[in-house]
Amino acid sequence: MNKKIVVVNAGPRMGWNTETLIAQAAKGAQEAGAEIIRFDLFRLERYTGCISCFGCKKERFKGHCVCRDALTPVLDAIREADGLIIGSPNYLSEMTASFRALYERLIFQNLTYNTEKPCCNERPIPVLLIMTSNAPDTMYSGLIEGYQRTLSVFVGPTRTLVSGNTLQLKDYDKTDWPWSMFDPEDKQKRHEEVFPVECEKAFEMGKELVY
Repeated sequence: MNKKIVVVNAGPRMGWNTETLIAQAAKGAQEAGAEIIRFDLFRLERYTGCISCFGCKKERFKGHCVCRDALTPVLDAIREADGLIIGSPNYLSEMTASFRALYERLIFQNLTYNTEKPCCNERPIPVLLIMTSNAPDTMYSGLIEGYQRTLSVFVGPTRTLVSGNTLQLKDYDKTDWPWSMFDPEDKQKRHEEVFPVECEKAFEMGKELVY
C-alpha cells in the first residue's frame, strides 16, 4: 500500500517561492511512491485557530479537535497520513495567520497537560517544514527551530528547509515607490542561481520523507 503524504500550502501566492518549494517536495514524495493529499489553506472556506474550548481534553475526543470547520478535513487527513509537508512564507517575523490557525489546532489537540505523558499522539509521522522569507536565511533561525521542536514532540520528527532573500516581484521597478531596502539584481541573481538548488533539495527531502 502506498504511503499517504499530506501537503499543506499556507501561503497565498500560487507559483511563487513557498508554493514552488512545496510542489517540489510533493513531487519528490510522489516519485518515491507516495500518494499526495494536498490542501491550500488560502483556498479553503472559513476557519479559525484554536478557540480554547478544551473539547480535545475529554477522553473520548483525545487527539481530535472538536471544532468543525474547513480545517477539520486537513486535521483528519494528517491524523491518517504517513508524512506531512507544510510550508509558509514569513510575514512580519512569523508564519502566516493561516499556518498559525492550523498549527494551533494540530498541536493543541495532542497536548495533554500531563507531566508523565504530555503528548497523546501515538502515531508520530515525519514532517518537512518549509519557510520562505525576503530576509536572509539565518534571520529567523530561532523561530524555525522553535516550530521544529514543537512539531517533533507533538506530530513527529521534523526537518526544515528555509529559503531566504527570496524574489518577491518579477519587476521591482513597477512599484509605486522605490523599495530601496532590497537589491533587485541581487535577488534576481539568487533566484536564478540558488533557488533552483533549494528546489532540488526540497525534492530530495520530499522523497526522503517516504523512505
